Amino acid sequence: MSAARAQLVAKHASLRRRPGDARLREELVKEYTGFAISLARKFGNHREPQDDLIQAALVGLLHAIDRYDPDRGVEFTTFAFATITGELKRHYRDHSWGVRVPRSLQEQFLEVTTATDELTVQLGRSPTIAEIAERAGATEEDVLGALEVSGAYLPVSLDGPGGDDPTRRLGADEAGFEEVEEQARLGPLVARLPWRERRIIEMRFVDELTQSQIGAQLGISQMHVCRLLAQSLDRLRGWMDEEAARAG
Repeated sequence: MSAARAQLVAKHASLRRRPGDARLREELVKEYTGFAISLARKFGNHREPQDDLIQAALVGLLHAIDRYDPDRGVEFTTFAFATITGELKRHYRDHSWGVRVPRSLQEQFLEVTTATDELTVQLGRSPTIAEIAERAGATEEDVLGALEVSGAYLPVSLDGPGGDDPTRRLGADEAGFEEVEEQARLGPLVARLPWRERRIIEMRFVDELTQSQIGAQLGISQMHVCRLLAQSLDRLRGWMDEEAARAG
């Protein structure tokens, strides 16, 4: 361990023993401010003022400094990354709710986000749906429902590139739909979808049914609903991109 790093670890340990030491806390804030700002810039987008994102990241940094326990053997930057990105997610949640997201899903999203951030640090990897459900005291369906809307608050994923699992992609896909849902041109595009996909869009975003409820009404599995919903939103996004290109 380098001398500089050892000094930082000692400061964290001292602050753990003396949480009211404002001077020591300020020293640690200065040490990691650049790290927090870099995360805010990396995960920003054109719709959110950069200053607001930086402020949210700095709030997350303060939380990380106050909660960090070096005795647990986790690097501070690893712990702070999860805490800061969690605060950025909450910022998007508070400022970017779609008008049709039910309050129950908003609450589930907060619980699932907190559980996911904690487990990511604890396990050193992305937790499974079952692990998140156990930590949050929720069902796996509740977790999936919360993940569906999570992208609505953070269009640029904070979790890195995902695989082909539609349950991981669906949050970002639905976010794209909610982003354009209020635009008048979307109606004719939805009308171009096959009947079943149109019906799924209507049941999910207008009737606010869960994927399982939709599947029960249509006689298909929840996972099939998940795939069809992601497919439909991909089509809508592609058609809107084509329209934008023609208009340009």
